[in-house]
Amino acid sequence: MTKITHLLFDCDNTLVLSEKLAFEACAELANDILNAKEIDARYTGPQLLADFVGQNFRGMIVNLQKKHEFQLDPDTLESYVTQEEDRVIATLKRKAEPCVGANEELKKLAASGNYGMAVVSSSAYRRVKASIEKVGQDKFFPKDHIFSAATSLPKPTSKPDPAIYLHACKVLGKKPGECVAVEDSKSGTLSAVRAGIPVMGYVGSYDGEEEQAEMRKLLKETGAVVVMNEWTEFERCLAEIENSVSAKPEEKLA
Repeated sequence: MTKITHLLFDCDNTLVLSEKLAFEACAELANDILNAKEIDARYTGPQLLADFVGQNFRGMIVNLQKKHEFQLDPDTLESYVTQEEDRVIATLKRKAEPCVGANEELKKLAASGNYGMAVVSSSAYRRVKASIEKVGQDKFFPKDHIFSAATSLPKPTSKPDPAIYLHACKVLGKKPGECVAVEDSKSGTLSAVRAGIPVMGYVGSYDGEEEQAEMRKLLKETGAVVVMNEWTEFERCLAEIENSVSAKPEEKLA
């Protein structure tokens, strides 16, 4: 019987309300890039959030290059990535707040000692660390249990690529089936699903019941086992996943 031993949390809009702040900070830079390439298209923070939620800046620019048919050489791209990190981190250090109820659940989990915990994000390590420090969550995650698709891998990538989840499992010494991922976006959910990790979706960071309902449906369709509306539902949702995982061997024998 498979036993869940580790919980892998996405950061942006799962642990920390950071996506809107981040996309507002990077919209100006994205528009500067488009202007430099003499492309008329312009984006607002909310537009980028709608189109690229769950992806890091590098992944977003790669997709913008495809959409608008322009190219950046690798050194220029890395320069922009660093600029974006600096701008976003400065904003997060001033304004970031925890997702409602997240700190309380993390405190309970840490006190129980029943699970190992890690952060698995598309965002750069510096940004993730700044975010969780600002909201007082860094005490729950050792520095070597913070994994970044932009920073931790030999070749930077972004969710929905499963590479960062597979890397985290390898470093933690765990099989994917021994972990649960907590994700708020389609790209993050798909990343974990592709890695073979059961997913708990979270929609509490989305605005309004209609948007939450749409995202709940999307995350379920993408492969989330269960979706929580609020962090107060975490314990129940985790139990549901654990029950579904423990039931699988019996289902195969039936």
